[in-house]
Amino acid sequence: MESSDKLEKFMQKNRVDRDFLQSEEWRKFQEATGKKTFNISTDGFWANIIEHQLPIVGKYFYVPRGPLGEVKMEDVINLAKKEKANWIRIDVDYKNSKYKIEKAPHDMQPREVFIIDITKSEEELLAQMKSKTRYNIKVAQKHNVKISVADKSQPDSQKYLENLLELVKITAKRDGITPHPENYYRQMFEIIPAENLKLYVAEYENKIIAANIVIFYGNIATYLHGASDNEHRNVMAPHLLQWQQIQDAKKAGLKKYDFGGICSGPTALDQNDLKRSDRYNAWAGITKFKTGFSPNTKPILFPGSYDIIINKKKYYLYRLIQKIKGICRH
Repeated sequence: MESSDKLEKFMQKNRVDRDFLQSEEWRKFQEATGKKTFNISTDGFWANIIEHQLPIVGKYFYVPRGPLGEVKMEDVINLAKKEKANWIRIDVDYKNSKYKIEKAPHDMQPREVFIIDITKSEEELLAQMKSKTRYNIKVAQKHNVKISVADKSQPDSQKYLENLLELVKITAKRDGITPHPENYYRQMFEIIPAENLKLYVAEYENKIIAANIVIFYGNIATYLHGASDNEHRNVMAPHLLQWQQIQDAKKAGLKKYDFGGICSGPTALDQNDLKRSDRYNAWAGITKFKTGFSPNTKPILFPGSYDIIINKKKYYLYRLIQKIKGICRH
């Protein structure tokens, strides 16, 4: 049986929500970027594992947004020992007296995620938005911003991908962030199936000024990456992009739309973040943008990342290095 079929049967049998980060498509993409991966699946348990390699302290295992089902970690721990991984990072609050477990120094995924119900009518979805969000969508429509979507099976996809890569550079410089390497996006577009990965672009006056990557998987569409130009920000292209993505997901029969990470308050920050008010402030703009599409929807709060320690010496050396890096950044 194909691994994707195994996962589908597991999800249905155990009534676990589908998460693309635990899918075979995502695991294969991680392999394409050069990482070693593993899968452990038993009755009631599923874990796709990504191996990360760090200088000095060696390797560790990461189970993104997992494991799923009954949290029986013994098989994962045994594999980690066999592969000489020094710790296992998971995105669940796992309790086990046999092993030392600590809160990770940083969360691998956003602790707070904003997901809205799109089973409502388009009229209801518009009505639930903040008035400013509806207004900005109309502004983009009034300026004749054109929205196009492509997947890798379509002739325009390569052109749009190059547009995205250029916009990623512009956005990273503007916001002071470090983007993924270009090859990361290229491999993502190449490896992830066309039915799952969609590339949306917004065009104004014959120029692409914004682009988003959206994952369609199971019953949920996930806004994964986005970028925009410094020019023509007044035409509000990102608002229209999101609205078109929501409409398309709804037409495809999906039930939820995941805007990704936000930060509505201190509870959404890990302990390391709480020491830095600039971290909270950095999320303010994107949080306001996303929550404007459904201000009465409560975000989903995850416990964050935890480390199951296999090799204490290597792990605490890693924590020391992280602490030194944090001091140097300030």
